[in-house]
Amino acid sequence: MKAAIMYETNKPLKVEKVTLDEPGVNEVLVKIMATGICHSDLHFMKGEMPAATPVVPGHEGAGIVEKVGPGVTTLQPGDHVVLMVSFSCGKCRFCNEGSPTQCIENLPIMSMATLPGGHTRLHKGDQALQHLFGLASYAEYTVVHERSCVKIRDDAPFEVVCLLGCGVSTGIGAAINTTGLKPGESIAVFGCGGVGLSAIMGAKLAGAGKIIAVDTLSKKLKMAKKLGADYMINAKKEEPIGRIMELTGGGADYALECIGNVDVMAQAFASIRYGGKFIVVGMAPLGTMVSAAPFEFLLGKTITGTVQGDIKPSVDIPRYVDLFMDGKLPIDKLISHIYSLDQINDAFRALERGEVIRSIIKF
Repeated sequence: MKAAIMYETNKPLKVEKVTLDEPGVNEVLVKIMATGICHSDLHFMKGEMPAATPVVPGHEGAGIVEKVGPGVTTLQPGDHVVLMVSFSCGKCRFCNEGSPTQCIENLPIMSMATLPGGHTRLHKGDQALQHLFGLASYAEYTVVHERSCVKIRDDAPFEVVCLLGCGVSTGIGAAINTTGLKPGESIAVFGCGGVGLSAIMGAKLAGAGKIIAVDTLSKKLKMAKKLGADYMINAKKEEPIGRIMELTGGGADYALECIGNVDVMAQAFASIRYGGKFIVVGMAPLGTMVSAAPFEFLLGKTITGTVQGDIKPSVDIPRYVDLFMDGKLPIDKLISHIYSLDQINDAFRALERGEVIRSIIKF
């Protein structure tokens, strides 16, 4: 089969023939039908986050289960699934407390780029290949742990719902779950890429009173308006903090930073009211730091973060798919371009240049 391999950071991916082992205990073989081009992979490709190499990136995959390994009880061949960027073991404290995206096994899997248990199933000749996020979805097939999959309805288009594997569910979940937003409350979303626009859709679903979109690109702000934003702020043309204070009468109830830029994080924190909550959603390069004045915490302000929008995958992903299919969650409007696997480097160049909101590899 073909897969896109990262041999070195800051080098193009190489699409090559590779070998994939049979699924082992609690693992499933998935034929990938579509997968998203996500900025999280780009962080690893640029060396801003550590990853063992050579590695097959990709984590926003959707496809069909072709084979199941010993011990698999939740899936069977023919099931349509979305792969989850956040693994949950179902056994640790966080999983048992109802916070599966904070699973203690998730970070080691991400940083080691292996399947749960520390092994791999991919090979290029005698060379073992790592699985980024334990998923490796930039490939025609992948082997993943059954708990990395969520079963979805059969009539949902793979090229749309694959985005729920990471960015879209992160944005929606951050706006609804992490904020705890109540109808009528205000929210400012900094960064209107795929995650930020998904947060705007989530805030709209939750009944936010004022949704404020902040970006530097007018085309992204136009899309934010189409998807439910009430006010658009172009940060190149006006100072966002003062404008948000003006629109909300003292600061937004919630602010989300969806880019991964520490300077924008400081702006977002400054834009919330006394007692407001700021959520770090974007992945900043490892080692960067955010500055905040301690006095602001005396005003009751809160900073927190989120992994995949604090969703409960087995419940929330099918629900989001239903909302999309019912026309209430137009995530298909985020898709700017569809590529083949052989065009994957073109897709990442377009992402870096800001030419697309979200793009898809379709098999």
